[in-house]
Amino acid sequence: MMKRNFLNIVVLGLVLWAFSGVAAAIQPAKPSVDASSWLLMDFETGQIIIEENADQQLPPASLTKMMTSYIIADQLHKGNISDDDKVLISENAWAQNPKLKGSSLMFVEVNKYVTVEDLHRGIVIQSGNDASIAMAEHIAGSEEAFADLMNQYAKRLGMNSTHFMNSTGLPHEQHNTTARDLAKLARALIVDFPEDYSLYAEREFVYNGITQQNRNELLGDTTLGVDGIKTGHTEAAGYCLVSSAEKQGMRLISVVMGTDSMGSRASESRKLLNYGFRFYTNVKAFAAGKPLKQAEVWKGEEELVGVGLAQDAVLTVLKSEKDQLKANYKLSGKLMAPIQKGQVVGEVYFQMGDKVVKRMPMVALNKVEEAGFFGRMWDSMALWFED
Repeated sequence: MMKRNFLNIVVLGLVLWAFSGVAAAIQPAKPSVDASSWLLMDFETGQIIIEENADQQLPPASLTKMMTSYIIADQLHKGNISDDDKVLISENAWAQNPKLKGSSLMFVEVNKYVTVEDLHRGIVIQSGNDASIAMAEHIAGSEEAFADLMNQYAKRLGMNSTHFMNSTGLPHEQHNTTARDLAKLARALIVDFPEDYSLYAEREFVYNGITQQNRNELLGDTTLGVDGIKTGHTEAAGYCLVSSAEKQGMRLISVVMGTDSMGSRASESRKLLNYGFRFYTNVKAFAAGKPLKQAEVWKGEEELVGVGLAQDAVLTVLKSEKDQLKANYKLSGKLMAPIQKGQVVGEVYFQMGDKVVKRMPMVALNKVEEAGFFGRMWDSMALWFED
């Protein structure tokens, strides 16, 4: 009994300090971004660094093709289609279709066969509306059916403020998304299909004797390490850009919507990325599976169980504040055997000053079987006296 109480005081009374520091951090001013809606996200943690009007529903123009490309990549990886598939170009997808006049095109010809691989490149690199319609019809039978598929994917990815009406981003009053949802989609593209994501870094594509350049003005910016993702423009949407860049092991995703020119969408995106790389860093506070403490177990074959995190604890913080990050934890209550490995037994929470910046479930790192009859009876009596 005394041994249990002593362990309880020593183990449960510990405060887990990941880092310590007392110096006041310097807060950098948030940049002024000339766009209707924008945000900056850290790729690894999914943490939003800064944002403005990020949940405002806006027309996405050709940023829509990020979802079209995501679905193509998913269908390729599931084996439902292949790069070598020959796609028959319909009149709907024909470059000379009047509804596509003046828009970005791959210049596919009606009643000709084009491979999925070429169409995929035509969507990602040339932003071809004709290629998008052709792939929508190839995968779902019609563009309307493909739009329904797009909305199902959006729901699965947590894009709760998004609704698609077509595969291209051509104007429709019910075709809208948000900067936050586009950042989620960008992250999913990179995480789920890294090989397909590499297409977004390609600078040009030649099809039917026509060479077209990737419209992403930031590609090739060696100071930022931009390797994607997508531009968009219509009169209603303005000039939009979703960018991803990697520098010194840190990847950032920026979204700007509703700027007034190609130059502006590039400069405002560059502004966000520079801000993130200059002032922020990722801190790996704890590794998954590492015991953070030994917690007391009642009515078990073992008196203690190691508890920790099922996933690495990585936080995006200001460089000037990283030494002030602290971690603490709390158990959900007394732990009663049997306990399963991975069972949630409490919470680890990370603080910057008095503000909680991240919470993660704390889990049992190993299994504890229930004790025999006399062991359970002994602990029942001990618990009765404790209460």
